[in-house]
Amino acid sequence: MDSAVILEWFNYGDSDFISANWLTKNHPVHIELVCYLCQQSAEKYLKGYLIFKGVEDPPKIHNLDTLCEMCEKYDEKFAEIKKPCNILTIYGVQPRYPDEMEIFEQDMKKALAYAEQMKAFEPLQAVRNELIEKHKKRGCEPHGI
Repeated sequence: MDSAVILEWFNYGDSDFISANWLTKNHPVHIELVCYLCQQSAEKYLKGYLIFKGVEDPPKIHNLDTLCEMCEKYDEKFAEIKKPCNILTIYGVQPRYPDEMEIFEQDMKKALAYAEQMKAFEPLQAVRNELIEKHKKRGCEPHGI
């Protein structure tokens, strides 16, 4: 397990989440892109967790339900985030193409809240904190944290 690689997954998730929030300040708000970035942030957090648990090459899928089920095999607490995963999954592909789905402002707000919940989810934060401590003990400051 390369802790730097895993932290990069978390950092990329953070970047997507920060970008999603930043886009809400633009007018007009590109709701579809915000929802897509929320899904992407959650996907990266889950894949980082799986790599931490020894899954060398997490599946190249956007289905957060499947990724969450994989994570749940290592920690049953992941059952707590099934709903956010289910809702965010729909934003992984369809919003990227015209006329695929209609997304409204309340959908975007829910996506942002679910992405925030994923970012703060205790098992994911525990992994991040453990890896940060390992880096600090080696005398290096992890990039992007």
